[in-house]
Amino acid sequence: MSEQTTLVTVKDVMKENYDLVEGIATVRQALEVMRYVETKCLIVDKRHEADEYGIVVISDIAREVLAANRSPDRVSIYEVMTKPAVTVHPDMDIRYAGRLFTRLGLSRAPVVQDGRVIGIVSQTDMVMKGLLKLV
Repeated sequence: MSEQTTLVTVKDVMKENYDLVEGIATVRQALEVMRYVETKCLIVDKRHEADEYGIVVISDIAREVLAANRSPDRVSIYEVMTKPAVTVHPDMDIRYAGRLFTRLGLSRAPVVQDGRVIGIVSQTDMVMKGLLKLV
């Protein structure tokens, strides 16, 4: 007899609020416009349609700017971002997203549908909001 499991998708647990910045912004400018600090990251916008999204997590800024004793006024986001960002689809099962995060060492990823960011999901979101929904 097989046990039926509940499907919990990325869109069920993702945060719809995220901060989008330009790669040419300085770290200081980017941090000053951060409205959704609880996301702990910044999505770097595409420069044009054929470009890819980037991502900067707070630990990148801590490592590349704070710990390196660099001025946030002299470091651009493009210097510390990861690009292309690994993205996930909103309909992806959180178990597969969790495996992807583990395999690639990710803590969070933009959720992209039809070529545009619609949210952000983290390991914490998947565990705290999604794990208990799984049967």
